[in-house]
Amino acid sequence: MNTAMHSTRQLLQRRLIIRCTLLGAILFIAFCLAMMLGDYPVAPADLLASLLSPLTGQRNPGIDFIVLNVRLPRAILAILSGAAFALSGAIFQALLRNPLASPDIIGISQGASAAAVFCIIILNWSGLLLGFGALGGGLATALAIYLLAWRDGVSPYRIVLIGIAVAAILSAVISYLFTRARISEVQQALGWLVGSLNAASYSQLWPLAAALCLLVPMGIFLARPLKALELGDDMARALGTRVELAHLGLIVVAVALSAFATAAAGPVAFVAFMSAPITKRIMGTGRHHFGAVMLVGAALMTAADLLAQHALPEMQLPVGVVTGLLGAIFLLWLLVTASRTGRI
Repeated sequence: MNTAMHSTRQLLQRRLIIRCTLLGAILFIAFCLAMMLGDYPVAPADLLASLLSPLTGQRNPGIDFIVLNVRLPRAILAILSGAAFALSGAIFQALLRNPLASPDIIGISQGASAAAVFCIIILNWSGLLLGFGALGGGLATALAIYLLAWRDGVSPYRIVLIGIAVAAILSAVISYLFTRARISEVQQALGWLVGSLNAASYSQLWPLAAALCLLVPMGIFLARPLKALELGDDMARALGTRVELAHLGLIVVAVALSAFATAAAGPVAFVAFMSAPITKRIMGTGRHHFGAVMLVGAALMTAADLLAQHALPEMQLPVGVVTGLLGAIFLLWLLVTASRTGRI
């Protein structure tokens, strides 16, 4: 019996490793295509030479500018923000035991967006200051939702309902701010609200990269009690889990991931929502594979940005337009599946 269980466990681990490797290969291909395609195509050999030029010292100024200064920060921002959104959504969905829970549905993204619009229209902020304003708005919104949902503890049901209500209020605030703005300010705000990687720069990468280095290990460590929490708070307490502390820690990590990603790339729709369900179907298990979730989110964002840049001739779309379309189709498919099977 032990031998059979050990063999089965080894087989499952090999399957998971193979599937994670395939996800990594898909992400690598999407990254290479993002670096090579454009108005000025770059051959694979030139791409490799340009990426290695800081080490080899062999420079080609024209290609190096396109690869290192234009396309590389955009591709890295797509990977980092996609991974952050995906992990945030996976934590929210596991913690709240609701596959429809994600930062862009329960109000976190709307909080960051409202703060950013306020900074653009009222304070005339831009660049890094705008990113910090969005970050503060997302964190403040999460704190408000948590306090409003508190009643001798925090239940996932109350967080989702209050988050949806807060999101509606913040959407109204954004609409009101638009009525006070000039046309140029509205255009700038709308460009940010859709979510775009067009103005990606290295200055946007460092805060997000530092946040991921800190928050990803924290999320993996704090995710240990998730299996117990999914059984219900009472059962989790009976198993010795410190429920409120676990809730608070996971919510803080998930909110921070979403807020930093939103501050860097804007509130890109549905990446956080789609990544975890797609990962579960790829991996074929009900377990939480946060590493795989981050690979899916990064690949999804990179592929969506490729479509946004090259799907229409002589026109570049914001990446949020593509993810919004894909997310709406995925949500409809998820709801149809749920109505047929009785579950999602």
